[in-house]
Amino acid sequence: MSNAMTLLVPLPVILPLLGAGAALMLSGRPRAQRTVSLSVLTAVVAIAAVLLVRADQHGPQVAWLGAWTPPLGISLVADRLSALMLLVSAVVTLLVFAYSVGQGMTGDAREAPVSIYHPTFLVLVAGVSNAFLAGDLFNLFVSFEMLLFASYVLLTLGGTATRIRAGTIYVVVNMLSSSLFLISIAAVYAATGSLNLAQLAQRIEELPDAVSLTLQLLLLVTFSVKAAVFPLSLWLPDSYPTAPAPVTAVFAGLLTKVGVYAILRMQTLLFPDSPLTDLLLWAALVTMVIGILGAVAQSDIKRMLSFTLVSHIGYMIFGIGLATEAGISGAVFYVAHHITIQTALFLVVGLIERRAGSTALLRLGGLARLAPVLGILFFVPAMNLAGIPPMSGFLGKVGLLQAGLEAGTPLAVALVAGGVVTSLLTLYAVAKTWTIAFWRTPEQAHETAQALPNPGEEADTQHPSVTMVRHRGHVHVGGTAYAPFDLEAARRVRDDDEPDRDLYQLLRDDQLPDRLPPSMVLPTAALVAFSLAFTLVAGPLFGYTDRTAKDLLQRSPYVDAVLGGGSR
Repeated sequence: MSNAMTLLVPLPVILPLLGAGAALMLSGRPRAQRTVSLSVLTAVVAIAAVLLVRADQHGPQVAWLGAWTPPLGISLVADRLSALMLLVSAVVTLLVFAYSVGQGMTGDAREAPVSIYHPTFLVLVAGVSNAFLAGDLFNLFVSFEMLLFASYVLLTLGGTATRIRAGTIYVVVNMLSSSLFLISIAAVYAATGSLNLAQLAQRIEELPDAVSLTLQLLLLVTFSVKAAVFPLSLWLPDSYPTAPAPVTAVFAGLLTKVGVYAILRMQTLLFPDSPLTDLLLWAALVTMVIGILGAVAQSDIKRMLSFTLVSHIGYMIFGIGLATEAGISGAVFYVAHHITIQTALFLVVGLIERRAGSTALLRLGGLARLAPVLGILFFVPAMNLAGIPPMSGFLGKVGLLQAGLEAGTPLAVALVAGGVVTSLLTLYAVAKTWTIAFWRTPEQAHETAQALPNPGEEADTQHPSVTMVRHRGHVHVGGTAYAPFDLEAARRVRDDDEPDRDLYQLLRDDQLPDRLPPSMVLPTAALVAFSLAFTLVAGPLFGYTDRTAKDLLQRSPYVDAVLGGGSR
């Protein structure tokens, strides 16, 4: 039975790759492609659920590929950590794909040719699964390259100038990090003679401190680029918002978490006595604070969420840097929670863009009355992201803050204070978005657009109904800073010769897009419900993450399962 169960371990990688090939062969038959893709993704969810139960009850599940004698072959390992990440990512990708079907991406040749979208999305899923299951560094590198290939194609769907530019930035940054990863792999192999993670856990501790520290720094920088840890996160806010909504959603929810997962696995398995924990804590603090300050300053919902994504990566690095059982447990819980919340919010933003024609706050208003279901779908995950009790975002943050207080060091206490401030500013950012986009009337939004000055002109600080302040090229109205490109957008809204219109003008001219299709709303609602389920099962889930953290810090469950207690 055990040998039969280990055969399940490679399937989350193999099935999407086989599905990608089948989808490519079925080019021109959208219905058949959708059937293949949905079947594969559903099967991956079921397999991931079985692996999670098996890993929790019977320990890590290991599959050796290629019929080589261990540890020479390629190992895929599903322990408690990777099984949880695999299950959450599988559910998220299934619902995101269902959303993209409802949006029409899989059948609209202009937006995303069928022959490209299906296989590329499935390759992305295979890459994510392989990254979570990889038992050696080179296989992890292959996973990153699969993600890079699929990500570039998905980012540039439609071939618009903004998407090509964003995709180019993304590829350049990730190619550099991939090159550094290859250098790191070469250095690790030269120093240890192995790339198998379980063997490395035994051999790295025998290296001189200077060599071990050099290897750790190389890997840490590589994975920090993938995870968008500040200051290696500057590429993200300009890359993600330009892509189609489901693409942005799956990127925001999953791709940075693959980097966080790699950092967590490296720190606990390869460098358990790391001298760089303080560096990680400082990086976590700066990432939280800088990211959320960027979010507060944004005037577009997509960019605001992109900056909150960067900011909340800091919470996860906080838990990893503490290197305690409570800190690791809180980090694992928060990663799983954040995958669902961030993905759900970007899907909701896609609904906003479809219903109102824009995600720029300048053009929005009155959405709560126009689309009340949309208002609920935004409000619930937004409050969860901000950490409002008793939601899982609050519980995850409390777990991390308690771990910081238990550590008791001045830096850990500073992280606790930074975490509280970041949570409050997150609440401010999402509440401001709610107030502007959903609560104010379209007339008030239009009045603001009419009152804003043209780029380069002075603001009318004596305007009778709109209070404006100009500071460093930005015009501040009611807590929102409008940059020069926002002023240009407002000018186009005012110009009757321009095609741009805000929500008030679309309503006035009866040009508002059709009502949202249920095939898009239902997957979004399902993902919001899935995120709320983390609140309902928070007790058992924290018990699971506590066991996960204990295994990670002990290391022996992983090493023994892979090597069977074998040689070093």
